[in-house]
Amino acid sequence: MITRESQQMFNFALTMKRIRIALFISGNGSNARNIINYFENHAQISVGLVLSSAENNQMAEFCAERAILFAHQAGIDSEAYLKFCQEQEIDWVILAGFLKKIPSSFIHAFPHRIMNIHPALLPNFGGKGMYGKHVHEAVAKSSVRFSGITIHLVNEEFDKGKMLAQFALTLQYPTTAEEIERQVRDLEITHFPSVIESVLLDGIL
Repeated sequence: MITRESQQMFNFALTMKRIRIALFISGNGSNARNIINYFENHAQISVGLVLSSAENNQMAEFCAERAILFAHQAGIDSEAYLKFCQEQEIDWVILAGFLKKIPSSFIHAFPHRIMNIHPALLPNFGGKGMYGKHVHEAVAKSSVRFSGITIHLVNEEFDKGKMLAQFALTLQYPTTAEEIERQVRDLEITHFPSVIESVLLDGIL
């Protein structure tokens, strides 16, 4: 029989367990550093793993200073991804500039618990090959009035997962892909960590 006291203790234990996230990166990791700093002293969310598809000595040192496991996995290996996450008891995976396609088997292991940020306003300027500077170059050539960021869940199709949040900026022409990238990066740094926090704690799905 479950008593009121035992239920209260169980609920308290749940609230004391912090949600552990993994950050997957491919570039220099500026978004990952920002997220790590945001959650460094957070009572309910912690970063337990940074997995990079490329060697990154600076990020490895950054993580070591904060007692966060850093791993380098060059190939697309679902079993390796999953092993790292299981060993660190990861609850959510955040793609912070990760350029590899996530294998379906890994997506099934984290259903509705993989989040990505795209440097444009989806559904425009998304899909295979649309990442980083390629997105900003396409936006600049199109002469659209707005760009921004889209934070969404990950499924088996590029940039087709459920949208969680979008933040827009007005473009002033003439402009360049480099200028658009700078403005979009400012939006990423400002909004990505707080959206992660809201989704994980408030269940906004």
